Amino acid sequence: MTLNKNITRDDIAESINSEFGLSKKDCLDLVHDIVEIIVKGLENNNIVKIHNFGTFKLKRKNSRIGRNPKTKEEIMITERNVITFKPSKRVLEFINNSNNE
Repeated sequence: MTLNKNITRDDIAESINSEFGLSKKDCLDLVHDIVEIIVKGLENNNIVKIHNFGTFKLKRKNSRIGRNPKTKEEIMITERNVITFKPSKRVLEFINNSNNE
């Protein structure tokens, strides 16, 4: 994987394939299943905690008035669900330590 790009499901599957030697199809299925488990967990419980990684939460945003920055026209932004992510302390420590090198 190269650093300055989005990481895709294929990239994750390729990394699993090279690390553990599973077939590429099995790796893609594994990544797909993990994503599906997270989504279903959010649908059912509004929260998914992954130890030493972080917490995904489903939150409801109220409707509000927004503004088009180009035209300055005000529009109503409808209420909607959003997913938030709070990284674990371990992930934050890793990110902050790797940026200092």
